Amino acid sequence: MTQPLPRSLRERIGHALAFETIAVLICAPAMAWFMDKPLLHLGVLTLMFSTVAMLWNMLFNYLFDRAQSRLGFERGLWARVSHALLFELGLIVVLVPLAAWWLSIGLLEALLLDIVLILFFLPYTLAFNWIYDVLRARWLARREAAALGTVCRGA
Repeated sequence: MTQPLPRSLRERIGHALAFETIAVLICAPAMAWFMDKPLLHLGVLTLMFSTVAMLWNMLFNYLFDRAQSRLGFERGLWARVSHALLFELGLIVVLVPLAAWWLSIGLLEALLLDIVLILFFLPYTLAFNWIYDVLRARWLARREAAALGTVCRGA
């Protein structure tokens, strides 16, 4: 199996924006319905969550990469499990108080809301990235075929 082409910064930004936009479009109405709160109120909260998650993702991965280079560990199963758990723990530390404040609810209720969101994001992340990778591979194959067709016609 051939390795996919590396992703440009532009593609990575597009990937992150598509991921977060679709998540907001799913989560905001679902949370508004479930919590019986105005859609706009929950929409703003999901946008705040999305922004925090993207910023935390960039900072956390930068810090994790630095830790790896300093400590010299391999990215095996335990490193990846630790990465995922520490990432989620960092999000919980920031998002739970934010949700509690924004929704005027207790920290325990906000933690339960965050757990529900984590349970949503696990399969959503898997499905989104799988579909993205399939569509990207098709697009790259078409682009390569078109480029070969242009070369063949020009020869």
